[in-house]
Amino acid sequence: MFLRQIYDDALAQAAYLIGCQQTGEALVIDPERDIDRYYRLAADNGLTITAVAETHIHADFVSGAQEFAADPAVTLYLSSLGGDDWSYTWPGPDTRVHYLKDKESFFIGKIEIQAIHSPGHTPEHLSYAIIDHGGGADEPVAVVTGDFVFVGDVGRPDLLESAAGVAGAMEPSARTLRASLAQRLVPLPDFVQVLPGHGAGSACGKALGAIPSSTIGYERRFNGVLKLAETDAEGFVREILSGQPEPPLYFKRMKHVNRDGIRVTGGVPSCSHLSPRQFADLAGHAGVQVVDTRADRSAFETAHVSGSLCAPLSGSSLVNSAGSFLTENDSLLLVVDDQSVLDQVTRQLYRIGFDDFAGWATFSELEQAGLAISQLQSTDFDRFSPAEHSAGARLLDVRNRSEYDEGHITGAVNVSYTRLRERIDELPSDARYYVYCASGRRAALASSFLRARGYDVVLVNGSAEAYFQTDVA
Repeated sequence: MFLRQIYDDALAQAAYLIGCQQTGEALVIDPERDIDRYYRLAADNGLTITAVAETHIHADFVSGAQEFAADPAVTLYLSSLGGDDWSYTWPGPDTRVHYLKDKESFFIGKIEIQAIHSPGHTPEHLSYAIIDHGGGADEPVAVVTGDFVFVGDVGRPDLLESAAGVAGAMEPSARTLRASLAQRLVPLPDFVQVLPGHGAGSACGKALGAIPSSTIGYERRFNGVLKLAETDAEGFVREILSGQPEPPLYFKRMKHVNRDGIRVTGGVPSCSHLSPRQFADLAGHAGVQVVDTRADRSAFETAHVSGSLCAPLSGSSLVNSAGSFLTENDSLLLVVDDQSVLDQVTRQLYRIGFDDFAGWATFSELEQAGLAISQLQSTDFDRFSPAEHSAGARLLDVRNRSEYDEGHITGAVNVSYTRLRERIDELPSDARYYVYCASGRRAALASSFLRARGYDVVLVNGSAEAYFQTDVA
């Protein structure tokens, strides 16, 4: 048996390639949209992808299942258990798809894949027990848990309400999740490996571990929220629903495109190199957004093309900025450090549903042509006193609500940067805003968005903790 985790650091997302080395067949579980890399990995290891499975309808990336469906050699395995609202609608009559029920199995060569209905994060969620009959086993070696169980945490049950807008779904989903954990996970043997769908940094949980896998026994002993699921139903519900970060706005769109369909492109669309004149001409068009992906956000503060979004190709900043501030109809003009990062930039954007690329240029080309004329006014907390800001100015805290509740500057308004686009009407445009977070990173992204819309903004870098009060405004 061949097993490989394919990890996306920007989205903290894990897909799995599982192959039968006796027959050469392989399965991919939870692929992202740019599927060429899974084909390459399989071919490099003498395998042919014949099946693709999904644990659930994802919220944080575009599933690659729709791209794989164009391959006549591939059969899709999807959940049949989502009810009327959360069942897949995009597969057509010619799609090679099998809809799975609870405890139903299929085989990849001599490897058995058994579906385990594990609702709570979403109604249709499946986990997959992996049994290597070719190796002589009759019990699972691993369970691919998707967003059901993570290392040190479990999936959040609030996204149908907080991201997809299904009113009243949060608490019932939490109770369903608790029952799933107690009934579906706990009976598995301690030696079974846990292969989660996400790691630390994902917005699909609040306390995910940074190691790539675990075991049922380890999680049973040391996963605090899993212990609550076994021992304290009400305590579990309170804990799992408290302190969850506000999801980026694109999560709602991902839920719908992964259920109902998105354009199949056959790969990441090409992005043309533009001259500064071509770039400037396009930048003035309605529906075109300049996205500055330079890794050093301080360089953006110093100089950038007017109207640009700050979306550094660093950690998760690009996907979080794009996913929070762009709309699905935006055509993107990309500013890059150099051509070598272009593939990485376009792949990250493509994975979260952005595939209309108007073109790209390096910052140095635009700077030499005199197009980088804007600055983002900034200061830091070593030089800034909240009590002394100018009359009529406002303090804007763009951290998560749970962070704000733990401590904030007195008088600051809280709008998480991930929700700023939908709440911008709450911010009068005739005031100056001093924008802060915990370090300046999230505040820089938010400030660029506000500045591009004509707001008078000052980014405040550094930590404001010395000024925090614990009363909730």
